[in-house]
Amino acid sequence: MALIVHHLGVSQSDRVVWLCEELGIEYELKTYKRSPLLAPPEYKALHPLGAAPVIEDGDLKIAESSACLEYIAQIHGKGRFVLAPGNKDYAQFLYWFHFANASFTSSLMRNRMGETLLGSGDDAKGAGMLKPFKVKFQAMLDMINKRLAEVPWLAGEEFTIADIMLGCCFTTLRCFAPFDLGNYEHILEYLKRISDRDGYRQARLKGDPELDTAALASAVGPTGSLLM
Repeated sequence: MALIVHHLGVSQSDRVVWLCEELGIEYELKTYKRSPLLAPPEYKALHPLGAAPVIEDGDLKIAESSACLEYIAQIHGKGRFVLAPGNKDYAQFLYWFHFANASFTSSLMRNRMGETLLGSGDDAKGAGMLKPFKVKFQAMLDMINKRLAEVPWLAGEEFTIADIMLGCCFTTLRCFAPFDLGNYEHILEYLKRISDRDGYRQARLKGDPELDTAALASAVGPTGSLLM
């Protein structure tokens, strides 16, 4: 039985489609459209939390994009795009792989929801409350930009699933929480390298063909927000 990837449109499940295309493995892609913002009932029924992504492999069914990526890379990809202990860049790989969701995504979405509820301008009623979170988010962007000035990929010289994890944050997640990258030259160069990858382009065509790939990788990002 082939690996089944349940892909919710414009979501973190694009990470899974991207990895499968990078690996060139056989898989069955089942796509679901949002209705209109959240997952449709048939997708929510796949997992107790209604989470995306969800993959099935025989009798196994798991969610969480990081878990799905690690499982597929190890089981179906025979360790490709994963750095093992003993590799000189193992610690960097481990850090950036977990940083994407544990720190960056949580900060991004917290800021976005805060702005939605309290306002985004400097004179908004929640400006003082949100300022420390925005400062931290800018520090994250500065740190990433500095890292990418030194190496082509987050772990070092090799493209890994850490790049798939954080690459989603700079592309798909900006459809929900827009942020400008005009001051981050090295992140934009990084997004150009990502956009040039065959696996990334094929994943976009199969998973989210309606999205403008060039806009996703641009300084301004996609126009509008799905949370508006």
